[in-house]
Amino acid sequence: MTQTKIALLPDRGVVSVSGDDAEKLLQGFLTNDMRLLADRSAIYSALCTPQGKILFDLFVVKTPTGFILETSRDQTTALVNRMEQFKLRAKADIKDVSSDYTVAAIWGGPYAPHGRGKQPIWFADPRLPEMGYRELVTIGSDWALAGDEADSATADDYHAHRIALGVPEGGKDYSFGDTFPHEALFDQLNGVSFKKGCFVGQEVVARMQYRTVVRKRIVPIVGESALPAPGAQIMAGSVEIGKLGSVEDGRGLALVRLDRAAEFKEKGVPLQVGTVPVHIELPSWVTFSLEPKAAAPSS
Repeated sequence: MTQTKIALLPDRGVVSVSGDDAEKLLQGFLTNDMRLLADRSAIYSALCTPQGKILFDLFVVKTPTGFILETSRDQTTALVNRMEQFKLRAKADIKDVSSDYTVAAIWGGPYAPHGRGKQPIWFADPRLPEMGYRELVTIGSDWALAGDEADSATADDYHAHRIALGVPEGGKDYSFGDTFPHEALFDQLNGVSFKKGCFVGQEVVARMQYRTVVRKRIVPIVGESALPAPGAQIMAGSVEIGKLGSVEDGRGLALVRLDRAAEFKEKGVPLQVGTVPVHIELPSWVTFSLEPKAAAPSS
């Protein structure tokens, strides 16, 4: 029996961007480099405020007629309005086409879509290889979303999968308009380019990369029993050092003050969420650690 799983994601929406200036417009808006689409099927990116905080997280795919943006379904109208507001004289047509597509995630093993007629938009998840694939099928398409190649799963199964890998999602693990890309791991998950030049919020994002220590990050939390609901405080003694996001039984993701977590780890102070003892379990793919910084040598 195949290990490949496929789950429909009804909370994901789709925006199309076409026209002569579509690529130039997106290059000026997004944290990632549109030129990467010359040799890959999709990129992961964000659109930020001028202050460098994430307004939208999204996947970008190039199509024969322009570009497709997959994002949170409850954010598609706001995304269209935001881009329309600032496109000025750019020749670009921006539309919410969520009603035309079914979005699915596929993971756990090999997969290739099959069928007749218009092919689906299908791409490897650009964040991590273990995340698998994404598929956007046109409503009424003869292309299969499941079958012998994959076992049907639920959206909850998909979220359990990404939680286990330590991959956050906007609106579930961090608040839009209040979180920097580094805090949401965009620098770790191929979601930001530091070589492309200007984009909205670029100066702040670059400063965090080169000049400052990132104090807060979303990290996996593992409990000794089932974790409480999202929003619960991560406590070290009487000090709050973070807040819980997505939860799947005894695992979750939380936005945590890493400097405080390292400090309390060094002091041997345990962490707790509600009445549940927890610990931070960093994924193997991150480049940061919880080790306390060495003290500067005395003169």
